[in-house]
Amino acid sequence: MSLSDLPGHVPDPSVAAASPGEWRTAALAEPKRRVRPLWTTGVVLVNVGINAAFFGPIQVLLGQQAAHFSEGDKEAILALVTGAGAAVSLVANPLFGAFSDRTTSRLGRRVPWVLFGAILGAVALIALAGAPNVAVMTFLWCLVQAGCNGAYAAITAAIPDRVPVPQRGTVGGLAAMGQTVGILIGAVIAAVVSGNFGVGYLVCAAALVAGVALYFFKSDDVSLPAEGRPPFSLAAFARGFWISPALYPDFAWAWLTRLLVNIGNHMVTLYLLFFLTDAVHVKETQGIEPAFGVLILTGLYAVMVIVTSVIGGPLSDRMGKRKPLVIASSVIIAVASLILAFAPTWAGAIAGATVLGIGFGAYLAVDFALITQVLPSALDRGKDLGVINIANSLPQVLAPLIAFPFVTLWGGYVSLYVAAAVIGLLGAVFVVKIKGVD
Repeated sequence: MSLSDLPGHVPDPSVAAASPGEWRTAALAEPKRRVRPLWTTGVVLVNVGINAAFFGPIQVLLGQQAAHFSEGDKEAILALVTGAGAAVSLVANPLFGAFSDRTTSRLGRRVPWVLFGAILGAVALIALAGAPNVAVMTFLWCLVQAGCNGAYAAITAAIPDRVPVPQRGTVGGLAAMGQTVGILIGAVIAAVVSGNFGVGYLVCAAALVAGVALYFFKSDDVSLPAEGRPPFSLAAFARGFWISPALYPDFAWAWLTRLLVNIGNHMVTLYLLFFLTDAVHVKETQGIEPAFGVLILTGLYAVMVIVTSVIGGPLSDRMGKRKPLVIASSVIIAVASLILAFAPTWAGAIAGATVLGIGFGAYLAVDFALITQVLPSALDRGKDLGVINIANSLPQVLAPLIAFPFVTLWGGYVSLYVAAAVIGLLGAVFVVKIKGVD
């Protein structure tokens, strides 16, 4: 069987008859031909499915299952399960990205891992619905994290594999839109099942598998021949996860700026429920339950992320510049933090959530395009983007540690949100250090 015999996996006709050496060039070369809308739709749907499978459980279902096991210990159980899953995600993303870089399947480098990750995540979600105890629940959630991160690492690497630089802002913006839509779908799934977390897990599993279907059949992923893959050495493989800032300073600055902006963003959203309860007093002043207030603010934030991600990405493509928009969006995120710090009212919270969504949506789209232009090696795109994605996951661990003393010891919510603004602004400042991208 040849690659052309597989459904939906016919590569670009310009390389279909290439020699093995030319195949390697095709798999690793900087892409020049614009991708089709159908291919982009497939990438968007994968992002929708992954994030629905992630955030339906994280937002509601895991908490309900924790309460099912022990109402009195539900907070500790939830912290254990989500903390273990977050630890797995830090490792799984770069690891599966590196695996996909070395894959020589007839399906291509990325498709097998998108498919494997989705199947692993879906099976674990289905099993999670019947987990008999906390230990099994924790193990299965770690498998969900491993599978979803494997699929995410592969689909993220597919963008610089296939999308030319002048189109990456547009595709990156649409992918960011897909992520946000997936989060909203996860929230809807959790709300619709009305406390039946078992059914919720099954629906999330179905969303994950459905999300990868179009990409599987229409990926046109180009294979890497076995002779094009470097010999394997465990020591070299392990060393590859360290990307020297001295040798690749642009990559290092891009990683640091993403880490800082994400820490600032997580600090803003982390204590939102308590902020509405204790600082804004929405129940007393507006007659709104704080939990419902969080839902309103999250909805506003998500809508603005969707809008500005699909506007900001194409705008950066037309400008041919990334850094000015990354800096501007980072500043907007910082402004949102300051609004919350100095206007602790319901109107201020609405304004802050809206401004935060405007800034973060544009940031997600444009910063991703910038990062794809500073990757050290075409052969290691999956692994290198996995290392970048640590800067997305690590703030989930660091932000609570940074935020807690500000809230409890150093001035409360005013100091918390001012600190978040400062951290985000540092991210904007350090973007200037990137020299290889305008």
